Amino acid sequence: MTSTALAATLFGPEDLRMVEHPLDKLANGMVRIRFGAGGICGSDMHYFRHARTGDFVVKSPLVLGHEISGEVVEISGAAANLKVGDRVAVNPSRWCGHCVACREGRPNLCENIYFMGSASKTPHMQGGFANYFDAVPAQCVKIPDHVSYQAAALAEPLAVCLHAVARAGNIEGKRGIIFGAGPIGLLTMLAAHRAGMADVTVADIAPAPLAFATKLGATHVENVSGGEEGLKAQTASRPYDVAFEVSGTAAGLASAIGIVRRGGVVVQIGNLPGGQIPTPSNAVMAKEIDLRGSFRFGFEFMTAVELIGAGSVDVLSLVTAERPLSTAPDALRLALDRSQSVKVVLTAN
Repeated sequence: MTSTALAATLFGPEDLRMVEHPLDKLANGMVRIRFGAGGICGSDMHYFRHARTGDFVVKSPLVLGHEISGEVVEISGAAANLKVGDRVAVNPSRWCGHCVACREGRPNLCENIYFMGSASKTPHMQGGFANYFDAVPAQCVKIPDHVSYQAAALAEPLAVCLHAVARAGNIEGKRGIIFGAGPIGLLTMLAAHRAGMADVTVADIAPAPLAFATKLGATHVENVSGGEEGLKAQTASRPYDVAFEVSGTAAGLASAIGIVRRGGVVVQIGNLPGGQIPTPSNAVMAKEIDLRGSFRFGFEFMTAVELIGAGSVDVLSLVTAERPLSTAPDALRLALDRSQSVKVVLTAN
């Protein structure tokens, strides 16, 4: 067994280095995982550019990565249903199971949660962009042999989107719009279609991701870089029932609140790097809009793994590039270029 791990470690804005560090003896109750694949997420990109995402500020070196999969190579203590050699998707959430939120069945709001690759707590919980990393058995969900590590790593963003769609309530037969055509916006579109939404428009300011949205089955796409006249024309006869704000911008939230019908629902998924988004509160009040937050996911992670295994959601359709883990800094730069990339996935080699 190797005694070191190579990890993509963030030291400050745009200062991501591949660092070799010693592996401690595996703690009791933990499993060690050899990296299989990892998806580069929007929050990874925010951390890379700003050393923060939303209210979470990097205060000490942080290994990035929370969309991850791999092979169990060592187990210390009891690990029900797991054995060395198992291929797993790794849930980055480590919930306490006993706080009020956990007891209410909302573990994503756990008061004591640790989330891999996140600066939400100090000391930070290190992420999985390392050729070896540790997890508790409950984080490990076995995947069938036919599911690639690349697909399994994308269970995490799919779970985010399944949770967001669930937050919208019953959307069957309804008309919806998604602001932001990045990976989360596109997976939200696929999840909304699966939940029975009849008509899904995707809006963005960049043509390349909108073309991708069309390819993946958007009912309509709208380039709003020059204004929202096209969107307003679409809503003249039938307004949107639900809006998903994924861009994490003040403009996106204002557009979502402005375009949705009276009594409609707006689900906020996007996370602004600076942590604050001005809200047109008078419109929320006067139109009696339900403005709902959607944070990470709960038990949807298991559902996401099952859907990927069954072939019900083709997460790999979003992948535009694969790069070796050892080139993570360059892969982050590629992921930031929306003209070239939708989803970049790191692989073991």
